[in-house]
Amino acid sequence: MPKKSQLEIEGKSLQVSNLEKVLYPDVGFTKGDLINYYIRISPVLLPHMNQRPISLKRYPEGVNGFYFYEKQCPVHRPDWMYTTRVPSRREAGFIDYCMINDLPALVWAANLADLELHTFLHKAPRIDRPTMLAFDLDPGPPADIVACCTIALRLKKHLEVFNLQSFPKTSGSKGMQVYVPLNTKVDYEQTKSFALERAHDLEEESPEEVVSKMQKKLRSGKVFVDWSQNDPHKTTVCVYSLRARPRPTVSTPISWDEVSKAAEKKDPKLLEFESSIVLERVKEHGDLFEKVLTLKQKLALPRQVSR
Repeated sequence: MPKKSQLEIEGKSLQVSNLEKVLYPDVGFTKGDLINYYIRISPVLLPHMNQRPISLKRYPEGVNGFYFYEKQCPVHRPDWMYTTRVPSRREAGFIDYCMINDLPALVWAANLADLELHTFLHKAPRIDRPTMLAFDLDPGPPADIVACCTIALRLKKHLEVFNLQSFPKTSGSKGMQVYVPLNTKVDYEQTKSFALERAHDLEEESPEEVVSKMQKKLRSGKVFVDWSQNDPHKTTVCVYSLRARPRPTVSTPISWDEVSKAAEKKDPKLLEFESSIVLERVKEHGDLFEKVLTLKQKLALPRQVSR
């Protein structure tokens, strides 16, 4: 029988189980450690999840076992759990997505071994209006995150031409992302077109280093600038989310100075952050992604692209 415990969090009673279960065998990181991390990081994490539908990515046997995505919020969810209803794209009907708006909901998801938090770029109920634009920089081996840093710095300059500030974070896995906060009236057609243009520009500038096309066979040794994440049906790993890697690495906000330093020193380890280090960084620097929530920027409509 699984061991169960009762937690009282913000006036809500939660049952958690198997806290001693090891989810990251290489380092002995348990479900209890998982829940503890998400509780401690919650002051900076929850604002980035508020009102955003989420796809659960569950690893019931840990990072070396099987996993599955769960779009439909489980029927056994607590009655206080917020959900948002979205028309299903592939079949008639709706999907009721979970929304992790508070600490009890976050702990509930962690208890389901939802290691990774994958959120949309929009908020409910305006699921047609992204609050930000995202570029996912994915390195094709032997390229690594250092190559992503070089391309991210070029992308930053391209965005500055449009008077747009941008904010980098590690993916917690192989690559990194660059986010452009908007928080203004814009739709996905506009953000996706703009992102595609910037990806094309980077590829034209450095065709030996960058690819903007989706085919995986083209990515070897290059950085794929994934513009397609700007879509109402796609999620991206949330900032401060753990990743299902051998060690409990985290999608971590970083400064542009850190990006430059990693590119200069060609050292990918400078941008590897495990949960304990991320908690220390937040204590020292606060939330480096805070402006992504509040900064209002207008997106210049791109020219017509025909390629």
